[in-house]
Amino acid sequence: MLTAARLGAAALSAALLTGLTAGPALADSPAPTPAAVPDGLYGKSDPTYDGVWRQSLALTALTAAKVTPADSAVGWLTGQQCEDGGWPSYRAAGAACDPKTEDSNATAVAVQALVALGGHQEAVDKGVGWLKANQNADGSWAYNPGSPGDADSTGLAVNALFAAKTDPAGVAKAGRSAFDGLALFQLGCAAPADQRGAFAYQTDPAGGALTPNALASAQAALAASGGHLPVAGTVHADAAPKALACADAPAATAAQGSSASSAPVSHAESGEAVGAYLTAQLAAGGDHLTLTTPGAAPTPDYTATAWAALALSQSGHPQQAAGAVDWLGKEGATWSKGGTDAGATATLLLVAQAAHRDTAALTGQLTALGPATAPAKKKDGGIGQYWLIGVGLLIGVGGGLLLSLQRKRNTHL
Repeated sequence: MLTAARLGAAALSAALLTGLTAGPALADSPAPTPAAVPDGLYGKSDPTYDGVWRQSLALTALTAAKVTPADSAVGWLTGQQCEDGGWPSYRAAGAACDPKTEDSNATAVAVQALVALGGHQEAVDKGVGWLKANQNADGSWAYNPGSPGDADSTGLAVNALFAAKTDPAGVAKAGRSAFDGLALFQLGCAAPADQRGAFAYQTDPAGGALTPNALASAQAALAASGGHLPVAGTVHADAAPKALACADAPAATAAQGSSASSAPVSHAESGEAVGAYLTAQLAAGGDHLTLTTPGAAPTPDYTATAWAALALSQSGHPQQAAGAVDWLGKEGATWSKGGTDAGATATLLLVAQAAHRDTAALTGQLTALGPATAPAKKKDGGIGQYWLIGVGLLIGVGGGLLLSLQRKRNTHL
């Protein structure tokens, strides 16, 4: 799944690493030649910016669907890991690892995929070690190490820690834990009432007010709810998500709404608060979230809607997730290009699994986008083998007994 945010971050990183500016130089330069799709990779589109991302989502979703992925698919993902434990978005076969191209998003989803697959503890431990080493001093994570943190990347890193059974509260830099880093981006009681609980993509370096962001809120919500991929969706709460408890007060002033002066939302309240915000946004948007890009008309945000459904399912609110799940079921084919986009198809399958919907069609579509899966082992193979041996022994014993009786009969004649 290649989101606008991830594409922008990856493209900007590529530009900076090649000594280009992110503006006219990109426009004046010829488009890069699309990378060939390697064997073992799910999907047929250029993997340059999302190879590891879509592969990780595909393996996670198929494993949850009880499909055994081909060894080549798993081997491709493990082969992308660098010696220091991180993953880049994509690395061509035979290319050396460049630490500057490793990113927290690819690493976080790869760790979750390998945990789901099982049997890759060394790679998981190295991936978690890379995340710990590249945590910012404020507790957050950036897409690429050394940049200011963002809610999406921090949320994904926390997901990976949960998947690897590593307590995010104990992963810290300069005394700031992963939960502290996530809290940097959440709007609290100083924000307008209809924005409380939301997450901003990044903080304002000048200390200005946090701006709610749909995708940031949805991806951070899964982490705030203590979840990771795949979402089991087995917890059910009777009530709707609880909005942030704030004392009644006049509308916040600009100073009160600044990220510098707003009291952080506690981790205990964070998941429910963002769940309440997402529930309200989904209801207002006709069961989906909206992507608003400067200079363009608002459009449905499939990615944010899917992650919102995952987060609400994780936090025990399937009723509040149901409308988004239904909407994705009706409209998701546009996003997945009829089941040919591996990242989108995998995400839709993860949503259907979390909501306990019928997953057969999506499982078939995703399976068809990758290498042939490993054949299922016959559960009765061993029993059948022993049954045949037993029948053979009985025949042998019976034949011997008949022969013995025949000999005795001949002796007495």
